[in-house]
Amino acid sequence: MTDKPVKANIFAAGAVLWRKAPDNPQSIEIAVIHRPKYDDWSFPKGKLDPGETFLTAAVREVQEETSMNVRLGRHLGGVTYPIPGHRKLKRVEYWAAESVGGEFGANNEVDVLHWLPVDEVPDHLSYPMDRMILRRFVAVPTDTRTVLLVRHAKAGSRKRYNGDDTLRPLDATGKEQAAALVGQLRLFGADSVYAADRTRCIDTVLPLAEALGVEVTAEPLLSEEGYQADPAAARARILEIASAGGTPVICSQGGVIPDLMAWWSQSAGVTLPSARNRKASTWVLSFVGDQLVAADHLDSPLPKVSNA
Repeated sequence: MTDKPVKANIFAAGAVLWRKAPDNPQSIEIAVIHRPKYDDWSFPKGKLDPGETFLTAAVREVQEETSMNVRLGRHLGGVTYPIPGHRKLKRVEYWAAESVGGEFGANNEVDVLHWLPVDEVPDHLSYPMDRMILRRFVAVPTDTRTVLLVRHAKAGSRKRYNGDDTLRPLDATGKEQAAALVGQLRLFGADSVYAADRTRCIDTVLPLAEALGVEVTAEPLLSEEGYQADPAAARARILEIASAGGTPVICSQGGVIPDLMAWWSQSAGVTLPSARNRKASTWVLSFVGDQLVAADHLDSPLPKVSNA
């Protein structure tokens, strides 16, 4: 009789922390940290706290270990490995993270941080798994711009709602999702907010807009009816928003997003990860100029796992 396979039961998150080189903004440097407890060199990472998401854990761990404030970019995937001496597996998810301020100071976890040119990083890393994450990082241009495409949060049953469906509000779970989206989307530097002209779409991103001190711009073309009536015009409008600069958040509906993403990815030659397009899920779209170069999917803004 063989033992059943062990699934990951310890969860952690980290980042490839990068910045534009101070003496040459056309090149980048990557942070590599030394942990005296293990006498190793790696990327910043750490375990999720109870009730925390991978995203928030990645940002918190970077800040705790390096004192750097960051803006998240592409998801770099994860690695799973056994914990020596235990029948446990650890899963670590990584993101690209640009330093947007802060100054390193030695602490009880990390005593040295080196900013290195990309080609010098592999020889400084202690673990093959970190070198694999580095290869994923350099596979796409580093200095990307982000667009966040959100499906509206839960709004109950359309069949059970007796009023004008354009006015159908978020239910209790939807309001919880909308509140959770605020912190999640701000990790990517969200700075402007757009939504299909449906109450449930506007209310999904209204807490974010209020936190940012901006208005929600209503977009009739990005409702299901508007998109189906004139897909070309709707796509042109979303490209206009995406090209305007900054990090826009765009909230639309389940009848729009899958077709829009299929068209967008095919036009750009980008392979999409599998996604169920659930309520309050988010596409994190990375651009170089006006060209889509990567697409990642966040299934929910609410935490699913903990190390408790």
